[in-house]
Parts: sequence; structure tokens; C-alpha cells
Amino acid sequence: MHDAGGVEETVQAVVDFALQAVDCQYAGVALYARGKQPEVPAATHPTVAEIYRFQMEGEAGPLVECMRSHAAVVVPDTTSEQRWPEWAKKVLELGVRSVLDVPLRTATGTVGVLGLYSVEADAFGPDAEAIAHILARHASVAVATARREHNLNLAVDARKLVGQAMGILMERYGLDGDRAFLVLKRYSQQTNTKLHNVARQLIDTRALPRS
Repeated sequence: MHDAGGVEETVQAVVDFALQAVDCQYAGVALYARGKQPEVPAATHPTVAEIYRFQMEGEAGPLVECMRSHAAVVVPDTTSEQRWPEWAKKVLELGVRSVLDVPLRTATGTVGVLGLYSVEADAFGPDAEAIAHILARHASVAVATARREHNLNLAVDARKLVGQAMGILMERYGLDGDRAFLVLKRYSQQTNTKLHNVARQLIDTRALPRS
């Protein structure tokens, strides 16, 4: 997991390994997305993505509860589940009998949820749950690290774009670096456009956005 190349590669390694570590048929990861619905970057089967999507749309189910409570949620048997009857009916139709959702937590908070699914009832006993928690701890660190590296790469790319755009303004209008940056910043504020997007437009079109 820690050797994976990016966020999507990391979570794919998590779900692939989960099938080996815990006796289950399907696995998936849902990650928090600030201000948006959770993302589902990896799943071992389309069934998982469908289960996640159904819960997110209805805002009810063990995944939603796990995200809210930051605690593991176990559904021993979907045929007798009373907390989320509509969800249980849907999941049972997909052939899933038991579910285990475990939060992916780091020192700074919860980054997502690891979901494990079995076609057998009562598939997740104490041993399986203990293994899932161990896997989730490793996965949490791996995902957080991959996200941090991704964000750092985005920041470096954005800085490069701004630098190139400043160079264009300095050459075209004889500005110094500080004034070129202020021009980009002003257009960013006036057009309510992120600074790196203003820079990208200037590089691509050789024109600033209309304010």
C-alpha cells in the first residue's frame, strides 16, 4: 500500500489486500471529499459502487453511520437488519448478507471508510473485525500520505504556472516580479477565478480573463 504511486493506486491496493486478509467477496473504499459527496476511488466489484451510491443518495446505511460516528459498523445479516430497512432490502437483492464498515482514521481525523461485504451471514466475527481494524490503520496512513503528496504536487504545478504567467507579463509590459504578481492577483479577485487558473489562461491564450 505504501509503495503505490498515488491516491487511486493506494486505495486499490487496500481493497485488493482486504480480500486476502479478511474472508469476504467484495471490498471498497469511500473517501471524504471536502464540501462534496464522498468519493469511491476503488472497489473490487461493481456491486460495491452500487451499494455506496444507494447509501449516499439516501443518506442512510452503515457507510453513512460509520462516517458520522467515526466508529465501525457491523451488519451481521441483511435479512434481519432493522436500522436501515430500505438499504438492507437493496443490498440483499445484490446477494450481500453481511457488512463491515471500518473508519480510516489518522491523528488529524477520519479520511474515509473501508467497506467489506460477504455473501454469507455472520461472516465478520471478532477475529475478522480485529484484522479489518489493523488493515484500516495501515490504509489510513497510506491514503493520507498519498493525498498529501498529491496536494503538494498540485501546489508545485500551480506555482510553476504562476511563475510562467508572471514571466509573460514582465516581458510584455516591462513589469517587475512584484507588479506582475499583483496583476494576476487582481484579475483573480475581480473574476472570482483561482490564481493558477488565471495563470493557465494567460499561458494558453496570451490574454487575461475579462473582468
